[in-house]
Amino acid sequence: MTTSTALARSAYKTFEPFHVTAYFNPELGAAYEDTGLDGHAWYVGARAAPMGPCAPSVVAAAFYNFNPVLIERAWPAAVAVGLETVSDRRWTLLDSVLGTALGSLAADPALATLAGRLGDIGDTASFAGRPLAAAWHSAARPETPHLALWHSITVLREWRGDGHLAALIDAELDPTEAAVFHEADRTTPQPGRRALGKRITQLTRQWSESEWGSAAERLATRGLLTISAEGETLTDSGVELDQHIEDRTDIMASAVWKNVSDAEQLITSARPYVKAVIDAGFLPGTKKKAS
Repeated sequence: MTTSTALARSAYKTFEPFHVTAYFNPELGAAYEDTGLDGHAWYVGARAAPMGPCAPSVVAAAFYNFNPVLIERAWPAAVAVGLETVSDRRWTLLDSVLGTALGSLAADPALATLAGRLGDIGDTASFAGRPLAAAWHSAARPETPHLALWHSITVLREWRGDGHLAALIDAELDPTEAAVFHEADRTTPQPGRRALGKRITQLTRQWSESEWGSAAERLATRGLLTISAEGETLTDSGVELDQHIEDRTDIMASAVWKNVSDAEQLITSARPYVKAVIDAGFLPGTKKKAS
């Protein structure tokens, strides 16, 4: 019998490509133009819109490894455009991108069933201490099946993510350190590990070279990584802490999968839809598959 912790890990690995479609797709440029927002303001607005027009510091707390200076600029810009406007444009974008990627699968009755079941699982969750997931759970689930599936997956994904932040805090990794730690090289390859790389992480999270270097030095002082001309590499202690963080995240994410008798079936049934998105070739590290 698969444990709830193993199910939490499997769900994350399976669902993540479907979720990140909102933030990596060929129609983002049009969304920027339509809203007048740059890439950073669009991302922050589109992801945090369900939180409502709160203070930038609240969004920065929920995003954790993003530079608060970036959030202080980007969030007010999104609020000024209108969070409902940003949210509506996100749904329009997702409808187009996911609809195209899924093709005939978008009309598969099983897709709507899956979206409903995952939504039911999200409804059973406790959102105490999980603010971003709580915000997404409070947002109305669209009726269009592939959008409903994206919403249901996003609630579960951000629920796991909020727990991951707790694991980072417990590991005493501040926001910059968390970014450097995650992107550091591993001496042993970890197949399936999701990383953006230093350049993209600095660009998207807006950490300067000086801030990045200072964080790396602090981690090196703790014996968690080494610094060389080639970059940063986790030490054995760093690898051990990395595994501890992932294990703790999975344990904290497991509660929602306890007593879900059809959990494995649900995760398996999502794979054709996720594969269609991957095969569309617009996510980082993917190539379009011939139809």
